[in-house]
Amino acid sequence: MLKENKETKDKIIYYSDELNDEFAGDDIVAKKIDGNYRYIRKGILSRIGHIFWYRIFATPLAFCYLKIYFHHKIVNKKVLKEAKGKPYFVYGNHTHFLADALIPTIANFPREVSVIVHANNVSMPLLGRITPSLGALPLPDDIDATKNFMRAIEQKVKENKCIMIYPEAHIWPYYTDIRPFRNMSFRYPVKSKVMAFCLTNTYQKRRFSKRPKLVTYIDGPFYADADKNDREKKQQLRDMIYAKMKERSKNSNVEMIKYVKVEKNND
Repeated sequence: MLKENKETKDKIIYYSDELNDEFAGDDIVAKKIDGNYRYIRKGILSRIGHIFWYRIFATPLAFCYLKIYFHHKIVNKKVLKEAKGKPYFVYGNHTHFLADALIPTIANFPREVSVIVHANNVSMPLLGRITPSLGALPLPDDIDATKNFMRAIEQKVKENKCIMIYPEAHIWPYYTDIRPFRNMSFRYPVKSKVMAFCLTNTYQKRRFSKRPKLVTYIDGPFYADADKNDREKKQQLRDMIYAKMKERSKNSNVEMIKYVKVEKNND
């Protein structure tokens, strides 16, 4: 719940569950992602649509918006050279409804990026038809969709693509720490035996503006120990990336919204 302190004009959000509370502020009714949803889109029209929306439309828009609105800066992008010509996964913190959709494209440029998203992202009346061409891979809702989803992930890996994941799952606008997240999404690089990176967005002071500067740190690659089983690898990978993101998040020095934890009401 978002409130404003009338004395200080500070924006305050009260939360009780770091794993499940959502503050995106949209009222989108998500459609069910079942076995009929097409994750893999082939054909000349699909290819043309992808080139237009991803390269001609979205990439320049992302660059201009992030530079003009946030004075966006990327730090340590050189580590991605390790993934040249290879598939990889990137994990990031989820703190802005629009910037989080655009940053993967810029941070990983010129590599194409697919982003694992909530069904909301493909359920909007107009944009929902475009987001698949921008790389959106909505999470499945049934067994048949799950099979298709995993085939799509495998296809992206075979094509040496980058796959972006927000393991916090829910948007907390301008949040400057890293919320605890589960290890489920780390099964993808473990199963595919590919490298993983992390991307940490921080909010920092600007000299002549109240709007913060958005600075993105990229770190990796991360690998789990080969002698561990898949369950242990998944947890180890999660722990390494979580620790690095926590470390990088300390570079934030602007708090646009204050987050206050309250006890959950079970009544």
